[in-house]
Amino acid sequence: MPKIQTNNIELYYETYGGGGKPLVLISGLGYSNWQWHKMVPLLAKHFQVITFDNRGVGQSDKPAGPYTAGMLARDTVGLLDALKIEKAIIAGHSMGGFIAQALALDFPQRVEKLILCSTNFGGPNHVPVTPEAMKVLTDVSSDALTRFKNGLAVSTAPDWSEKNPEMIEEWIQWRVANPIEPVHYQAQMAIGLGLMPEAAAFENKLSRLNVPTLILFGAHDKVVPPANADLLAKKIAGSTVLIFPDAGHFFPIEIAEAASRAITDFAA
Repeated sequence: MPKIQTNNIELYYETYGGGGKPLVLISGLGYSNWQWHKMVPLLAKHFQVITFDNRGVGQSDKPAGPYTAGMLARDTVGLLDALKIEKAIIAGHSMGGFIAQALALDFPQRVEKLILCSTNFGGPNHVPVTPEAMKVLTDVSSDALTRFKNGLAVSTAPDWSEKNPEMIEEWIQWRVANPIEPVHYQAQMAIGLGLMPEAAAFENKLSRLNVPTLILFGAHDKVVPPANADLLAKKIAGSTVLIFPDAGHFFPIEIAEAASRAITDFAA
């Protein structure tokens, strides 16, 4: 199990492929590198793919929170240092998109290209989670399994759960085998909450970026609505937006092939 020391913690990571440019995939809230497992085999044909478990989840250390986007960006840079990678394509999904933005702003010399997936710039001016998704994701009236299934249904495209029962079962079995303790979930949750004040948000800092940027969203994302894509694009000069018509928040799992093609076309 490969681990490295970075920013006073041990970070678990995996690498795939041997040729091509380094591509770092940063997971979202509560997820280990498992989140990318559908895309990794496809991307590894073109890139040196690096996935890892953020602090607080999986096989990485789980120190007390709260965490910040800058803290986890430093974790990621430490991983690049350990792997002797000077510059990489950085992709982050949801909370991982916060980390990717912090990394690009604080360590611009380490980012060759930036890919922001299903994320926002924080602050009072982003488009928040929809009331429908908020109701489902904050429900505490049903049992844990029902809550998780309902969460997957609202976080994916309409009827995707019903059409992909085998994947839903795999997803459930993964979560049962890899639970996240509430204290660690809350530590990661603090990353997004810490960006809510206007002064802390990335919104008015993104104009500093001078790196090719791709912004990816699912058209049916109720967790981070796709209207955030245009808000990000207006702040990042020269950025490109791609909306997947048949996907929700978890497009890396819902449409792994289409998402991998989009990243390959942009980053190759």
